[in-house]
Amino acid sequence: MKTRHFSQLPKPYLAYPKVVQGLIFKKPKGEKVLPQVEYVVDSFKVDPKHLKAYNAVCGFKNNGYIPAIYLAVLSQSLQMHMMTQEAFPFAILGLVHIRNLVSQSRKIGVNESLSLSCQFGELKPHDKGVQFDFITTAKVGNEVVMQGVTTYLARQKTETKAATKAKDETRPNYTLQAEWTVSENTGRRYALTSGDFNLIHIHAITAKAFGFKQAIAHGMWSKAKALANLTLPDSYEADVWFKLPMYLPSKVEFLTVQVGKDIDFMIQNSKNKKPHVTGHITAR
Repeated sequence: MKTRHFSQLPKPYLAYPKVVQGLIFKKPKGEKVLPQVEYVVDSFKVDPKHLKAYNAVCGFKNNGYIPAIYLAVLSQSLQMHMMTQEAFPFAILGLVHIRNLVSQSRKIGVNESLSLSCQFGELKPHDKGVQFDFITTAKVGNEVVMQGVTTYLARQKTETKAATKAKDETRPNYTLQAEWTVSENTGRRYALTSGDFNLIHIHAITAKAFGFKQAIAHGMWSKAKALANLTLPDSYEADVWFKLPMYLPSKVEFLTVQVGKDIDFMIQNSKNKKPHVTGHITAR
């Protein structure tokens, strides 16, 4: 595996010209293979002002610690460059974020010096195409403090269906915790802190160009909003599946159920009760 080292986090916007090129130049047909490469930021400290702005958009407290999901967001800069600088076989703007898992082994202090690495996982079949993972690791020295898995779907025609998943278990007996009014500018506010300026999130006009009736909220904002409204243990795993788009503006309900030390949660539309996000927190 090839490793590329960075002295600081690369800027996400530097990858945008090649993302746009993907709308013009089609990817070659044939067998899809993911690059065997790892991108590593050898040492950095988070920018307190940037973290404070992120916390304000998502609802986290400024308590001297870094939300593990924030490091997953920072790793998206590495992901963008991995997809544009390497021989990535899919059109980036066609990818669908379907799942995100983040785990932390302990609380991470704002002033700690970190390293951050990201590499591709394996391609796997999906009923609507193929899926793959980005695997992220954050360390303090040699200690792994955060790990993340980001799963994307690349839609394409499939001759055979993927193995059928077992039917979902009975819906947990959720309790309504809160109703949120998600404003129309949420996508733009989150983009300014995350660096994810995907046009489907920015404005209704640009979202319509990609087949959406309105702009939709970032999945990672939805997950962060949920985590910010939970009391998390010092060591945990947060696994989330992104379901139906959350159109902006929108009214949604936040529901939870706790079994022992673990928590199931869901964000659903207030009117039709259809789910936008489902998640599970496992205490470790």
